[in-house]
Parts: sequence; C-alpha cells; structure tokens
Amino acid sequence: MKIGVKNYDDVYVLTLKGKLMGGPETTAVHDKVKELIEEDKKRIVLDLSKVKWMNSSGLGVIMGCFTSLKNADGELKICGASEKVKSLFMITKLVTLFESYKNVKEAVESFK
Repeated sequence: MKIGVKNYDDVYVLTLKGKLMGGPETTAVHDKVKELIEEDKKRIVLDLSKVKWMNSSGLGVIMGCFTSLKNADGELKICGASEKVKSLFMITKLVTLFESYKNVKEAVESFK
C-alpha cells in the first residue's frame, strides 16, 4: 500500500495505491489521517482510483478515518472508486455515509 499526499487549497488528497486488505499497510492510512488531524488539516479526500480491491478490514480503516475526522469536526470524502469497490460500499450500505465523487477534481471542488 502506497499513500501519496497532495494539498489543493487546504484540501488534502490521499491517493491510495494497492489493496486495502488489513495489516500494517492498511492501518498506515488511518495513521496518516490522524497525523493530518493533529496538524489541523481536516478536509480530506481518499482517492481510491488505484485501489484494486478491499475487504472488510479496508472498509473498517476507512470507517475509522471517517470517525476520527468527524470527531475532530473534519470531513472525509472519497473519489475514484472502481466498480468492484463501489459495489462493496453498496452491499454494506456505506454508500449512504460517504460523499463519493468520480475524480479528485470534483471531490476537491465539493469543499468550496
């Protein structure tokens, strides 16, 4: 799991690459979000366009990120999810919890 971070006008985009299947590389995503919260960076987009697959552990980490941000008066949005990943969000009904966008540009602009 690789995590890239870019700043677009105070919106931080975390580009995840690989599989969100649990283990230390998956918890690194939540650690990175917590690190950003500590730096008072609370508008975050998870770019899932390079995530090939995720399981319930991956969903759990995304939920953890969402909860940490919500508790810190922040906001988490997702973008670029593949059809496979989208179907996982639909099956678990998490699609109703997350604001989801096609790409990074749309997600970043949604904060304005």
